[in-house]
Amino acid sequence: MERTLIIDTPKLIGETVKLAGWVNTRRDHGKLIFIDLRDRSGIIQTVIIPDKKNAHKTAKEIRSEYVIEIEGLVKERPKSATNEKAPMGGVEIEVEEIKILSKTEGDLPVDISEDDLNIHLETLLNNRSLTLRNEKVKTIFKIYSGLLDAYREFMKKEGFIEIKTPKILSSATEGGANFFKIKYFEKEAFLAQSPQFYKQAGVGVFERVFEVGTVFRAEPHFTTRHVNEYTSLDAEMGFINSMEDLMKQLEKTMDYMFKSVAKKYKEEIKKYDVKLSKVGIVPRIKLTEALDILEKEYGKKMEKVDIDPEGERLICEWAKKKYKSDFVFLTHYPTSVRPFYTMPSADPQYTESFDLLYNGVEIATGGQRIHDYNQLTENIKKHGLNPEEFKHYLDIFKYGMPPHGGWGLGSERILQRMLGLKSIKEAVLFPRDVKRITP
Repeated sequence: MERTLIIDTPKLIGETVKLAGWVNTRRDHGKLIFIDLRDRSGIIQTVIIPDKKNAHKTAKEIRSEYVIEIEGLVKERPKSATNEKAPMGGVEIEVEEIKILSKTEGDLPVDISEDDLNIHLETLLNNRSLTLRNEKVKTIFKIYSGLLDAYREFMKKEGFIEIKTPKILSSATEGGANFFKIKYFEKEAFLAQSPQFYKQAGVGVFERVFEVGTVFRAEPHFTTRHVNEYTSLDAEMGFINSMEDLMKQLEKTMDYMFKSVAKKYKEEIKKYDVKLSKVGIVPRIKLTEALDILEKEYGKKMEKVDIDPEGERLICEWAKKKYKSDFVFLTHYPTSVRPFYTMPSADPQYTESFDLLYNGVEIATGGQRIHDYNQLTENIKKHGLNPEEFKHYLDIFKYGMPPHGGWGLGSERILQRMLGLKSIKEAVLFPRDVKRITP
C-alpha cells in the first residue's frame, strides 16, 4: 500500500490508508490510546483500541516525536468531537497496524506540540532542529518560501533574468570594515557583502538582472534586526532615467509580493494574528527633510546627516499618521555614507540613493550607479581608494554601460516585520550572529 498524505484523508472516508509521520502528542483515555500524527501536510488524530492487540501494545511504547507508520480506516467524526488542533479534525484514523520507524533518544528539551512556544530565544535557537517542527514556527518558513517565490515570479514577469554571483571575492565589495576575510589557498579573500559588482556587469549583458542569494556582513551588532549572514533580494536594471524609476519598480515588486503572500497563505498568517500591510504608492521624503521632521515633531536631533534605528522608527510612525502607509522611502543620502559607485546628485554632497523603511526598520537600500568609466575612477579616488584594486570592476565600464541602478532587499527583515516577530533571528532557519555560529 502506498503512503497517503494526511491532507488527503477527508476524501477517503471508509477506506484503509497508510500514513507516516511524527507523533505530535499521545494521550491515553482509559484503554483507548490517541495519537496525533503529523506529516508535511497536516495533523490528524488516530485512535488505537484494545481489540487491536499488536497495535495497542506498540502504541504503549510510543512517545512524542517518534517516527511511525500506521495503517487504518478513515472515519468521519462528529463535529462535537473534533480535535481543533488538528487541521484534518473532521476525520480520524482507526488504527489497525503500527510500525515504529525511529525513536527519540532521551527526554525532549522542548514540548513542541504547544500552540505557542513560550520559551526564551536562546532555547528556541539552541534546539533549532526540534523547535522548527512546531506548527507555528514552521509556518514562518512556509510564508518565507512564498515570499521568495513571489519575488522571483514578479521579477521574471518584469523582464529580469535571474543570475547567481560569486560569494568569494578578491576585494571587499562595499569597502569599510564590515567584511569577513578568509584564506583562499595561498591568498587572502573576502566573503561577498553584496553581489553589487556582478549584477552591474549583468546589466551590460541582460539589461535587467536579479538574484536571491546569501550575503555576509561582519557588523558587530547584537540586536533584534541584525544577523551576519542573510538572504538578499537584489536587482539591477539598465536604461533608467533617474532613481525614481528604481523606486517605482521596487514599489511594484513589494506590492506583488505582499498581495501574493496574503492570497496564498491566509491560514498561515492567522497563526500570527496580523493583517498584512498594503504597499500602494510609497511616500518619498528627502533624508534632510526627514531629519527636520524628527527634530520638529519628536525633539530628536542627529549629529550627522544620517539616521539611526530610533529615527527610522519615528519617521515611520510619522509617515503612518500623515500618509497611512507602513512604508516610506528616504532619499538623497550624503556622499559620505554611500559607496563610491553611487551617482552623485546635482548637489554633489548628496547622492541619487534611497532606503526603503517598513514598520520602523530599513529593509532595502538602493540607488542609481555611476555608469561612466572616468567618473567612476575619479569617485573611487575621492573615497580614498585605489582604482588599481578595482581594475576588473572598472573593466565593466570600458565597454559601454547604460544609466542603471538597483537595490538590495533584506528578505528576513521583511518577514520579521510582516509577522511581527520580536527578533530577525526567528525569521532565519539557522541564524548566524556575533555570538552564534551553531547549530
